[in-house]
Amino acid sequence: MLTKNSTLLTKDDFSVRNDLPQWLLAEYKTFHETVTDKTFPCYFGMNGELKGELRYAYITQENWSNLPSAVEAFLTLFDDPKHKRHGLFVFVEPFKEEGTLEAYRKQFWDILQYLHDEDEMEWPKDAPRDPDHYLWDFTFKGEPIFIFGNTPAYKQRKTRDLGNAMVLGFQPRRIFEGLKGTEKGGVMSREKVRQRVEAWDHLPTHPDISHFGDPNHNEWKQFFIGDDSEPIKGKCPFSHKEMK
Repeated sequence: MLTKNSTLLTKDDFSVRNDLPQWLLAEYKTFHETVTDKTFPCYFGMNGELKGELRYAYITQENWSNLPSAVEAFLTLFDDPKHKRHGLFVFVEPFKEEGTLEAYRKQFWDILQYLHDEDEMEWPKDAPRDPDHYLWDFTFKGEPIFIFGNTPAYKQRKTRDLGNAMVLGFQPRRIFEGLKGTEKGGVMSREKVRQRVEAWDHLPTHPDISHFGDPNHNEWKQFFIGDDSEPIKGKCPFSHKEMK
């Protein structure tokens, strides 16, 4: 069993550790080549990968038990101000055969539900528990985090395809300080990235994409968008423990 610290991987670990599964090494290679392509839309992801600032973890199809400790270890990095722009990418062992977008979507929300159920810390009192509230956000260890799913089932929205594995990106809200939805830096950065995403995908920005705090927006829909330009319908699969 991996120790708490060893569940969180750095860029160098992929070349020096001999205990990592072959599927993970292959998927990380694809991830690295994709996000460091000079036309890749996300500047933050590209720069973070090139500078070795990102962190990584992995789970298998049968065992997700190391995920809570990996996310917790990642969050401790933010005790040091130098690490405020870090992102965490969690690789999920690929299905034996590529799944449908809905199969990945279900597993994505199952993983987040598992992470929540394993979290022993209560959410802040003022944090909405209901995903239908426009200020709802996923919280772990008291930290609000934006999480987004990437899978090989994305055929049109290529920016959400990072290889044969589903990859979950974790971005604590605090890394967006100075880049929030209504702040000048946030508006400019968001528009630049969206223009590049549209060029990669040859599709307009997904209608569920907005900024946190938009009263006409449900944040959970942005966690795992569709492979089209249709708004997501229905209720969020996530249930807060206090609402069950």
